[in-house]
Amino acid sequence: MAEPGEQLPEEVLALIFRHLPLRDRAAAARVCRTWAAAATCSTVWHNTNIREPSRLAAIELLTALAGRNPELRGLCLECRGEKRLFDSGRDVLDAVHALCRAARALRHLDLRRLPFTLDDALVLQVAHGCPELCSLFVDNSTLVGSVGPGSVLKLLEACPCLRALGLHLASLSRTALEALAAPDRAPFELLALRCACPEDARAPPLPNEAWAELSRRHPGLAVELELEPALPAESVTRVLQPAVPVAALRLSLSGDTVGPVRFAARHYAATLRALEVRAAASAELDAALEELAERCAGLREVHCFCVVRPSVLHAFRTHCPRLRSYTLKLTREPHPWRPTLVA
Repeated sequence: MAEPGEQLPEEVLALIFRHLPLRDRAAAARVCRTWAAAATCSTVWHNTNIREPSRLAAIELLTALAGRNPELRGLCLECRGEKRLFDSGRDVLDAVHALCRAARALRHLDLRRLPFTLDDALVLQVAHGCPELCSLFVDNSTLVGSVGPGSVLKLLEACPCLRALGLHLASLSRTALEALAAPDRAPFELLALRCACPEDARAPPLPNEAWAELSRRHPGLAVELELEPALPAESVTRVLQPAVPVAALRLSLSGDTVGPVRFAARHYAATLRALEVRAAASAELDAALEELAERCAGLREVHCFCVVRPSVLHAFRTHCPRLRSYTLKLTREPHPWRPTLVA
């Protein structure tokens, strides 16, 4: 009796399986030898997003990937279940460790949407197991930052092709900036920094001269800064250095927001492409936003989650010809606020 998959060539089955939901792909690999060969083909799992609501299903899929697909190139993990299901996350992280040990061709790993603490052991496993890594994002929304600067430095040494990196502020050091600016370093394109943990508030300052040297070495570098309420005013001034090539700035501070907006207007005019502000409405904030609009002609997005006066909207529409979308409400509206697209 013929096996279920023998009527179709393996490459055709692989093209079919790559469009199946993840659970169905894993199930297909258990049907017969022919389907197993096709389901474990690298084209099926080449770039995989896992958004399973079931913790056990996610672990099963990660384990299947680790055991069957050493050629996996990209993986994005997102936990969308109830928060109580993901308080620890040790079992999920163990499965990620196993995958990084097996998938030595992995080039892109995005863990920004995991709601639990990522640590040094994970970063070191990635450094040891994935020498071809091009991008790594561990700047997730956890309230504890457990990735230290030492493990990041080892990652940079082990992965010379790395060109995009997402970290909590406390994970970055002057030594890492200097390593990125080394003459033999491959072009570095994106550095995303999230400043949201108590560790970030206590992080030592990154000198402006180190940022200046990094920008000279990589003129195409874009930095994304996300400043959360845990960051006190004195820490904000340490983070916002003039030489940082900030392309995206997201401000959700418990203290002063006007000062950072004015600072961005005066120092990031050449690089700023996206601004997001969550703050209380005030005449001072409106004036700062108008100043930023006049100086930052390259802005493509601006999203302000408080009511602004009409002159703010007029300033951005007038002075920012590349603007593609904005959230600038003149009156209170029910949430969620939707952005306006510019034709």
